[in-house]
Amino acid sequence: MKLGHSVHLAWALLFSVSGVAFSAELYEARVYKNDKGETLNYRLMIPKDYSPSGTEKYPLVLFLHGAGERGDDNAKQLVHGTKEFATDTNREKFPCFVIAPQCPNGKKWSEVDWSSDTHKQSEEDSISLKLTRDVMTSLEKEFRIDTKRLYVTGLSMGGYGTWDLISRTPDVFAAAIPICGGGDETQADRLTKLPIWTFHGDKDTAVKPERSRRMIEAIKKAGGAPKYTEYPNVGHDSWSQTYANPEVIAWLFAQRRP
Repeated sequence: MKLGHSVHLAWALLFSVSGVAFSAELYEARVYKNDKGETLNYRLMIPKDYSPSGTEKYPLVLFLHGAGERGDDNAKQLVHGTKEFATDTNREKFPCFVIAPQCPNGKKWSEVDWSSDTHKQSEEDSISLKLTRDVMTSLEKEFRIDTKRLYVTGLSMGGYGTWDLISRTPDVFAAAIPICGGGDETQADRLTKLPIWTFHGDKDTAVKPERSRRMIEAIKKAGGAPKYTEYPNVGHDSWSQTYANPEVIAWLFAQRRP
């Protein structure tokens, strides 16, 4: 099954000179390379008025894009979701670092069959997710990042990646917003203490809404209290109105690890 949103060439070219242009000015293009020579493209937005000589620490948001934004241009991952964190209002109210890595073509944030009703989490995370975790570690050494306020969100393929990441590292993040994805329900007991707000459209045919419903129910049965919003008469794009909702953004930045 082809997951996510097809991007027609003409539309992509138009977006690259208009929509992505907003982000290119605020999101610095970077490439991470480990000692094995493995690389990962990513974009980084630094908090407004950040000073290397200052003392204040800032939260960090990890954004995981969908399947349609995979590639090697280090740009398409900015198509959805990232612009909301870069608005003047949000940069003023919620200054933060935002990391937007780009998963290469043919790779996934998590090794999941998107058409399955359920899946078992792989023993190890995907190479793309592992490199993303390494990027976060390197940035924590480079900048003043508040490690008690690390957040992760993702849509579609990135929604799966979000569930996968928090299941592996439940004590790292202060909150998570998985959108139209799915996780391994047997990992629910690891997520009971993590603030989670999940979103899905009830008419989604790319990723069944049951994937989110089952994760939420499993966490509740394990003793957690996740939030769940299911949009009526909405298909796969449940992310646009989610990231544009000031209540969602405010909820995210209000969370902090004890």
